[in-house]
Amino acid sequence: MIKSTLWSLLFSFCFLIIETAILSNIVFLPVVPDLVLLCLIYISFYNGCSAGEIHGFFTGFLVDFLSAAPLGLNSLLRTIIGFLTGLLRNMFNIDKIFFPAILGVVGTFLKALLLLILSFFFGDSVLPYRLTESYFWIELCMNTVLSPLMFAFLNLFSNLLLFSQESPTYVQQ
Repeated sequence: MIKSTLWSLLFSFCFLIIETAILSNIVFLPVVPDLVLLCLIYISFYNGCSAGEIHGFFTGFLVDFLSAAPLGLNSLLRTIIGFLTGLLRNMFNIDKIFFPAILGVVGTFLKALLLLILSFFFGDSVLPYRLTESYFWIELCMNTVLSPLMFAFLNLFSNLLLFSQESPTYVQQ
């Protein structure tokens, strides 16, 4: 369990570096896809609630340090998302494309909903997504398209990222 937790945090850290150093500097991208969120969804879906909470807290803490958000905001968001995604463990037999895309959509909407709820409590210090603006919808589309690709890529390293040695169910055919 400790080995897979450390590997998953290392993968998320690499995705965070890709987001902040490379993707955020591409001029024609209006928003950056949330690769760390997609990695969190993969880890928590296959490893369960406790792994999702741990992974969500530490990756959220890393995101907090690299963003202008209040310290602890992303930790809270990602801990909740990791827990809720972990509840789905062993409930679905997923395919290669459709279900990872659905998880990406649900995770992105959940992040937007949680930001909206927290903005009521913390006012202007928390900036929620505005569903009327295109930025949210572009990020949603990017996360939806990248989810199956991220799941397939992370599946290549399932022996490092998952607690059990079984490969994810959508690969076995």
